[in-house]
Amino acid sequence: MIEVDNTLMEGKTMNDLNKYIVYKSKDVGIDICRFTDCLPLKTVEGQLYARKEGNRMTEFEENDINKRIDPKLAFPSCKSIIVLGISYNVDYKDKPNYKYRGKLSMSSWGMDYHRVLREKIENLIGEIEKRAEFQYKYFVDTGPLVDRELAVKAGVGYYGKNCSVINEEYGSFIFLGHILTDLELEFNSPVESQCGDCNLCLRACPTGALEESGQLNPKKCISYLTQTKNEIPTDLKKKMGIKIYGCDTCQLVCPKNKGVKKSDHEEFIPMITKGYMDLEELKVISNSQFKRKYGHMAGSWRGKNILKRNAKIIMDNVFLTESSKK
Repeated sequence: MIEVDNTLMEGKTMNDLNKYIVYKSKDVGIDICRFTDCLPLKTVEGQLYARKEGNRMTEFEENDINKRIDPKLAFPSCKSIIVLGISYNVDYKDKPNYKYRGKLSMSSWGMDYHRVLREKIENLIGEIEKRAEFQYKYFVDTGPLVDRELAVKAGVGYYGKNCSVINEEYGSFIFLGHILTDLELEFNSPVESQCGDCNLCLRACPTGALEESGQLNPKKCISYLTQTKNEIPTDLKKKMGIKIYGCDTCQLVCPKNKGVKKSDHEEFIPMITKGYMDLEELKVISNSQFKRKYGHMAGSWRGKNILKRNAKIIMDNVFLTESSKK
């Protein structure tokens, strides 16, 4: 007998296939499994058009807004979407002894999450195929759809004021993926926001990229700045501090990330980097050496040169700070 917490379905009765998928998702190492429909994501349509008209779209996004909101443009026979998540909030506090170091976002601490979650999703698909014949298409941060909106719609969590999806059990340090499928499944319901009048994330954002609740200017976000190949304005460079890839500030101050369940995915433990990069090493490391040492992590996808550029910004910031103390 498969035991699954029926509260996951927000009052609905799960069919046997739903129960099986939830059970097997845990079996293959996926922390969160929810279900939603394939209707267009109309809730975010206006926001996407406003961003496009305001020149706030980044080069990493799908430019066709219809593709971003309509699952059937990605998979025409779609009937249900399985939304999946894994926590990367590993309990690790060691630091390296580099003289000058650049801080990595927790999203790039260990193995590239695209590979990790993709493998788990493929294993889950294999398990589902043992019970049902079905067609599918799956994505891990590589598809056109707004994956955070899918997650909110499926009840994975609610939007924090910093635009992160906050799950009650794991907080917001979660990676998301989804399977578009022609299976007919029961759907979860969205969950209510629990942010209340808290605005710690808005006040903590180093660049003011969080302009108001749920309103992010991505081109001022440090996570974006560390990845773009475009010129970074001088005033924003200074606010990057020692961050070489990504930014966790708004999540680290969030009360909903206190006392949550930690990740047990050893793939995300930063055994090689300890959460930092050696800035002096980056000056001299060859491409082949870079790929061998850092090619496993998500932050390597933009290549060595972007990280070298970020390292120079950090060194400038460090020297500026040291000079101001003299």
